[in-house]
Formats: sequence, C-alpha cells, structure tokens
Amino acid sequence: MAEGSTFKRCSCRDSDGKALGQKCPKLRRADGGWSYRHGIWNYQIELPPGTDGKRRGPLRRGGFATQDAAKAELGQVRDLLALADPREPATRIQIADLIKRTLAETDTLPDVETVRRKVKTGQHLTQEITVEQWLAEFLNRKRKIEETTRRSYEGHIRLYLTPYLGRLRLDQLKVSDIALMFEQIEEFNDTIAERRADPDPQVRATVKYRRPISIATMHRIRATLRHALNMAMRQDRLIDFNPAAVLEMAAYTRPKPMVWTDDRVRAWQEDFRTYPETEKQRRGGRRVDPIDAYTSVPRPSPVMVWTPAHTRRFLREAKAHRLFALYQLIALRGLRRGEACGLRWKEVNLDGHVLTVNWQLVQLAWAVHEGTPKTDASVRTIALDSDTAQLLRAHRQQQLQERLAMGEAWTDTGFVFTQPDGTRLHPQHISDQFLCLAYLAGLPPIRLHDLRHGAASLMLAAGVEMKVVQETLGHTSSAFTADTYTSVYPQVAMAAAEKTAALLFGEEDQTEPGKLISLRS
Repeated sequence: MAEGSTFKRCSCRDSDGKALGQKCPKLRRADGGWSYRHGIWNYQIELPPGTDGKRRGPLRRGGFATQDAAKAELGQVRDLLALADPREPATRIQIADLIKRTLAETDTLPDVETVRRKVKTGQHLTQEITVEQWLAEFLNRKRKIEETTRRSYEGHIRLYLTPYLGRLRLDQLKVSDIALMFEQIEEFNDTIAERRADPDPQVRATVKYRRPISIATMHRIRATLRHALNMAMRQDRLIDFNPAAVLEMAAYTRPKPMVWTDDRVRAWQEDFRTYPETEKQRRGGRRVDPIDAYTSVPRPSPVMVWTPAHTRRFLREAKAHRLFALYQLIALRGLRRGEACGLRWKEVNLDGHVLTVNWQLVQLAWAVHEGTPKTDASVRTIALDSDTAQLLRAHRQQQLQERLAMGEAWTDTGFVFTQPDGTRLHPQHISDQFLCLAYLAGLPPIRLHDLRHGAASLMLAAGVEMKVVQETLGHTSSAFTADTYTSVYPQVAMAAAEKTAALLFGEEDQTEPGKLISLRS
C-alpha cells in the first residue's frame, strides 16, 4: 500500500507568470530543509485504480499550516485504505471512491470508525440510496403479508414517510430527522383544529376531509419505518443503525372501555341537547344531520360500553331488522365486524350449537376483500347459546325466502349474512345501520366494535373464566383480554365490594379457631 508523502508548495510565479509550485527556491533553506516561513504544507498519496482498472491520479490535499497537520490527515487516509482486506480489492476501491466523494461533498474525510463498522458488516460504502427508494424496495419485498397490512404500509409511506423523509439518504437518516417529521405532523394537527373552528366556511372547507393524526397512528407510522430500516440493516446491510428504533415518542395508552353509567348518560344527553343548535350557528345556519350530531358529541372515552340494560333495549328495538341475528351474534359472542360479515353457512353447526371463524371481510378504503382473520388465535370455534342458535335458524329461513323471491337474480355466495340478492355485505353499511338503530332506540352512542367489548364484559360479569373469554374473542393472551377488552359494570363492582366486606365484617364463624399466637411472652 502506498505510504504517501508530505511536501510544501507556494503561489510564487516565474517571470513568465507560470506557477513555480514545489520548485520555488524560497521553499528550502540553505541546508536543504523546508523553510519555516514560506509556503504551505500538502500531502499526496496514490489511490487504488478505479473499477475499470485504470490508474487514477494521486490524492493531493493542501492548505495545512504545519507538517504535523498534513501528516495527521495523510495518516487518516492510510488508515481508511488499510481497513480493506488485501484479498478484497473491491473494498479498497470502494473506500477510495468514498474518500473522493466525501472530500468533494464536505471537504473532510470519512470517519474511520464508521467505515470500519460498515466494512466489518459487509455494507456497500458508496451506494447512495434515498429513504424513498428503499421504502419502495421494502414494499416490493413484502409479498407474503395480508392485504390490510400492505395497505397500511402503503398509506404510511405515501402520506408521511416519503413526503417528509424520502429525499434524505438512507445511510444519513438521523433520529432528529424522524422527530422533526412528527413535530410537523403535530403542527398540521393544530392547523386542522384552527381551520375547523374558523367562522369562514371557505377556510373550514380546506380541511373538510382531513383528520388529525392520533398518537396511535404516529406510533404505527414509526413502526412501519422501523420495520423497513430493520430490513435495510439486517438483509442488505445498507445501514448499521436504526434511528426509528431509538426515537422517543409520547406514550400511547390504548383507551380502555368505559361503561355508560347513569351519570355519564345524563351528562352526554345535556351536551347532545345543545350541540345541534351550537353547531348550526357555527356552520352559518346550515342544517346539522341528527346522526352526525349523535356521533359527534364528545364521549367520556373513545371506547364506550352499554350496560346489560342498554344492550337488551337495543336488541329489543332492532328485532325487526333483517340483520338482527348479526347484531345479536356480535353482542353475545363478540365477533369482529369482518368476521360476522365473512361467516359462511358451511362453518355453522346449528345442531351442535357452534360456529367456526375461518374468514373475514376486510374493508380497505371502500373496497372489500376476503381474507383470513387477524391472528392464528382469531381462527376459532365459538359456542352458541340456544336462543342465538334458534335465531340463526330463523335467519336462514328468511334468507331462503329472499332467494326464492330473487329467482335467477340471486347470487349464491354462501355467506350467512348477505344483501337481499345474496351478494356479500359491505362492512361499513353494517356499522352505519347500527348507528341508526342505536339512535332510534334512544341509547347513548357506541361503535359497532364496542358491542364486542360489551360481549367480553357480559361474559365476565356472568362469571365466565378469563381463558374462555379470551378464546371466544380470539385473543392471543388472556392478559390482553383482561387489560384491554373488559369493563366492570358498576353493579358487579358494587356486589364484589359487598362480598369482600361481608367476608371480613359479616357474621362471625362459630367454628373459627382461637388465637393462633400468644401475645404474651
């Protein structure tokens, strides 16, 4: 390997105006040593040939005030070139290319330790890939994933990661770059809130279809980026550090279900009485849709659960609806919306009072796709009570009558719950009809998915073991079920408190043994 050398040169010129460079007589003292005062220090070193095998010119650098400074940088160049294994000339060529490129861009040499790590882990040293290019490659490689997951990745990349980070080089992405992206997202959230509150309808219209990005969504965006960077680090060794993995973000706490107690219902009703008129004034006199008002009034929690009395009232009021069996199945057995819509008759055993969840209908934007359930635990067999089994028998008879009425126009999809012509349901229509039924029943609002939370709470209140509840809901662990999907009804909590107190302060047990220890020594 070339050692290189240091030398002095100056800007003096001869009588013809030609630069003297290293030939200036003033550069040397009478004894042949370098002048202390004239000229500046430089170094030069031969670099490996290019990828085409042709010799490239030596690397020359100048402007050093002392020989020691020139020697120090020359030593750094030698250290960089020495990182390559002598048996791997391609690596030496990459290091030389990296030195030339980094000097041209930053006027400094690459960091030796950074290059050492990249050489050690087999990373390409000069490949310039942007975040946008790598995210596209990441999506291209993720072929064996659910369509819902793919759409989620695509949305995060298209709406946030590419616009904010796409232009940056992948190997130069920093934690601060990602933090800045989330700061800008939060600033846009503030803009949405301000414009929504503006009295000018034209200003409000600019954010009509824009929703604030929640903390939960930000965590999912970060998770997508972290996954993509992990692939770049582990599979292709394009980076040796994942900045998304160490980014600190505001903690996201999954909202726990809250029960619509009498006090909460009264407070919500008071707000609901005044909301339509207030909103109408804010909209400049335009009418407010009752269902919009019903769902827009703030609730104590994003996840609310009806009491057993509320659920009974809903089922009583919805009994005439052609999809009543679907709503009762969710309310009692806790199926997810997509699982109920994707249920087929061949997976229902009415004589055995069981059904099996093998498929679900998934809504992506507005399109509907059939896919497997969320997790392996979601593929499950669920027991049916006698009333629900009888209700499904009646529903099948109703479907047969609809089939006869449609004649050749009937589409045999095999689904338990269908449109009147046999075609599959759209999951969003089920949610929309549920809200209308709840509104007409005079009940406080919940989401259709909250019927599933209520089913878990009903089972626990009825004394069903946590493990059975977990398996019925299709969760991977009972801890998740207990922590997230259950609510304690006030009556159950009060009864538990009374039982606890009675155990301690109730009638004394006549068979109680005497003192177990003596207070006297």
